[in-house]
Amino acid sequence: MAHYQQNTSVAPRRSFIADIARLAAAGVVSGWTPIYQIAAHAEGAGTTPPGFPAGIALYRQAFQNWSGEIAAANVWTAAPATPEDVVTIVNWARVSGYRVRPRGHMHNWSPLTLEAGGAAQVVLLDMTKSLTKVWVDASSRPARVTAQTGVSLETLLAKLEAHGLGVTACPAPGDITLGGALAIGAHGTAIPAARETLLPGHTYGSLSNLILSLTAVVFDAGKQQYVLRTFVRNDPEIGAFLVHVGRALIVEATLEAGANQRLRCRSFVDIPASELFASGGSRGRTVASFLDQSGRVEAIWFPFTTCPWLKVWTVQPVKPLFSRTVNQPFNYPFSDSIPQPLSELVKRIVTRGECSLTPLFGQTQMSIVTAGLALTFASDIWGWSRNVLQYIRPSTLRVTANGYAVLARRGDVQRVIAEFVQFYQNRVDVYRARGEYPMNGPVEIRVTGLDQPADAGSGTSMPLLSPLRPRGDRPDWNIAVYFDILTMPGTPAANRFYREIEQWMMSNYAGAYATVRPEWSKGWAYAEGAAWQDMGLIGSAFPASFSEGQPAGGKWDDARAVLNRYDPQRIFSSPLLERLLP
Repeated sequence: MAHYQQNTSVAPRRSFIADIARLAAAGVVSGWTPIYQIAAHAEGAGTTPPGFPAGIALYRQAFQNWSGEIAAANVWTAAPATPEDVVTIVNWARVSGYRVRPRGHMHNWSPLTLEAGGAAQVVLLDMTKSLTKVWVDASSRPARVTAQTGVSLETLLAKLEAHGLGVTACPAPGDITLGGALAIGAHGTAIPAARETLLPGHTYGSLSNLILSLTAVVFDAGKQQYVLRTFVRNDPEIGAFLVHVGRALIVEATLEAGANQRLRCRSFVDIPASELFASGGSRGRTVASFLDQSGRVEAIWFPFTTCPWLKVWTVQPVKPLFSRTVNQPFNYPFSDSIPQPLSELVKRIVTRGECSLTPLFGQTQMSIVTAGLALTFASDIWGWSRNVLQYIRPSTLRVTANGYAVLARRGDVQRVIAEFVQFYQNRVDVYRARGEYPMNGPVEIRVTGLDQPADAGSGTSMPLLSPLRPRGDRPDWNIAVYFDILTMPGTPAANRFYREIEQWMMSNYAGAYATVRPEWSKGWAYAEGAAWQDMGLIGSAFPASFSEGQPAGGKWDDARAVLNRYDPQRIFSSPLLERLLP
C-alpha cells in the first residue's frame, strides 16, 4: 500500500511539472529562462572542461529555444570578449574533443545549436555579451555597416537609422542576433510594387544578400590550427558562408545599407479569407492586388476565423493625414502579452486537453487584435522603416512553427497562396470532424524577392544555401512565398498534421510550376512524431532543391565541401547538422 501511495503522489507532481513546463514554453507563466549562471569554479558547477583557456569567462547556464521544446540545464557557456578569444576557444576545443556552438538570443525552433539533452562535450559561446560592436560608414557608396555578430537586429537597425540608413525588409522580432540571422537567411516581406525600383544598398531578398564581406573562424591547413579569415563577396568560397545553417562560425560581417525609407503600415481586419486568398486571376482585395500596390504584405490568419489580420506596408515619404507617427518599434502592445482570457484558454487547452476550445481560442486571438488596433490607434502607422517593420517582443505567446519558402513566378503568387489555403482548410475540416485540433495558432504568409547577387555589386557570389537562392535555369521564378503554421508545443496530432502539409507541398509545388525549400530556423522534415526526422527529405529532396538548375561549382555538395574543408574536425556541428550536411 505504501508503494502505491508513493506512486500516486509522484505521478501528479510530475504531471504538474510537465504542465508548468508547457505553459512556460507558451509564455503563460514565467518560464525557464537562461538568466542564472554558475561560475566554472563555484561549488556545484561540476567538473570544468579540462584545460579551458584561462582569462575567458566560463560558467554553466541553461539553454532554451524560442518554443521551449529544446531545453538543457547547466550547459558550459563561455563569454568571449574578442574575436581572438573565439579563436582561442576553438583551438582548445580542437585538441580537447569539444564542439563549439555560438549562442545568441535563442529565437529559433530547429535544433541547429543543440538537441534536447544533447549538451555533452559542447561549449556554447554567448556572442551577446561582448561581440556587439557596430561601425557605420555612411560616406561610402553604397553605405556600409560592419558589425560583430552578437549584436541584435534591434540595435543594428537603430544604429543605421541614426545615420539615415535602413533596409527594405527584416524579421519582425528585434531579439535576433546578426549572426543568427545570417546563418539561416533571415528575411522580411517585400517585393517591388508596380513601378518601384530597387534603391542602392538594398535588396528584396534575405539579410544575407546584403553581405559585402565576413570574417569567419576557419581551419588553416598550413598552420594546423583555426584562424580568423575574411572573405569578400566576389570570393567564390564565400557562397557557402553567406547562409551556413550553423555549420560555420562568423564573428563579424560588413553589409551594405541604403537610404532609410518612411513606411506606412495599414492593418486590415475586414477582408474575408475567401477574398484575400481567392484563386489566381481573381479580382478584388487579393494578396496579389496589394503586392502590386505596395509590394509589402503579411497575412496572419487565426484558426476558425473569417478575416485574417493583413498588414500592408507602403513607401510613403510624406505622412498621410490620418496616419499616426511612430518613433520606436513594437507598436502592437496587445500582441506583446497574454491577457487573462487568452491565458485561461491556453491553460485549459494545454493542461486539461480541452482541444475543442481551439475555435474559441482562435476567435479570441483575433478579437484581441481587432480591439487592440482600435484602442491603440495602430491600424494606420507611419515612420522610419524599422519602427513599422519590427513588432514582435519576447513576451508574446510562444508557439512552435513549420516554415517553407515556395519559389515561383510573380504572376503565380495568388495561385500559390490559394492552393495552400485550400489544402490547409480542407485538412483542418477533416481533423475537426474527427474531434482533433492540431493547429491552434495562425497561418502566416509573407512574400519576398530572391537573393539576387547583383544587389550587392557585380561579380558577387550567390548564397548557396539560402532558401531565397534563385534557380539558375528558372529566371522567371522571381519571388518566394513563405508559409508558416503555428501551434502550441505539445498539441496532439500536430506533427502528423505538419507532415501531411509538407508532403502535399512537396508534390504540389513542383516541376515547371514551383519548388519548395525549408525555412532553416523553423520545423521541417516531419516524421509522424517529430520534426527534422524524415531522412528522405533531409538527405535527398531538400539538398536537391538547392542543386537543381544550378551551375557546376554552385550546388549543395559544393557548399558542403567548402564548409567541411574549413572545419574538418566538425567543431561547428550538431546532431541535426551531421544528418543535413555530413
